[in-house]
Amino acid sequence: MQHRNLTLRLDADVYKEVKIIAAKRDTSISALVADKLTELIGEETGYARAQARALALLEQGFELGTKGKVGWSRDELHER
Repeated sequence: MQHRNLTLRLDADVYKEVKIIAAKRDTSISALVADKLTELIGEETGYARAQARALALLEQGFELGTKGKVGWSRDELHER
């Protein structure tokens, strides 16, 4: 896998906190950022795939047991 460098500007307080988190997890800040960005990509592409599947199902339609024929009228359904 080919890697690219990224320059990131953080507030000093944020940098200090993220450095502590990275040390607790025995990793680097760079690895933390890379993992989070990879996770974000997975969420976005996962959502896009789920949306495409849902739209395909809606386009296809669902079998509701009527075989596409309505055997009643609106008035019949709303009789009082």
